[in-house]
Amino acid sequence: MDIREVKENKKRYISLLLLADEQENMIDRYLDRGSMYVLIDGNVKAECVVTDEGNGIVEIKNIAVMPKEQKKGYGRALIEFLVRKYKGRNSVLQVGTGDSPLTIPFYEKCGFVRSHRIANFFTDNYDCPIYECGVQLIDMVYLQRHL
Repeated sequence: MDIREVKENKKRYISLLLLADEQENMIDRYLDRGSMYVLIDGNVKAECVVTDEGNGIVEIKNIAVMPKEQKKGYGRALIEFLVRKYKGRNSVLQVGTGDSPLTIPFYEKCGFVRSHRIANFFTDNYDCPIYECGVQLIDMVYLQRHL
């Protein structure tokens, strides 16, 4: 397993990026300013994009694992890579996500705790309603892990 930074032509991974963020113009808001990493295990299995939000905070803006490769530890491996990479230079790794029964427990198992929320983020910023596990995503829930 190898994790590599992608510095050019990040959009070549658009199909993977869209798994975590369904609207391309929302991805465009952070892709160029973010650091992108891909996890390779034979071929690309997962990706993540991280931005520097200032004040010692780095944020996971996008993290996705190929559907056939989920539940094999690739997402957790990317998070642990980010913790090692940014520890000492930053104090907090945070992630914003929908209040979903899939994503919240995953982040909590990875050592994140709920921090705050932005009301109506998904309904205000996305063209169509987004559902995960039959639940409409409305608020952005932020979770943080201290580094």
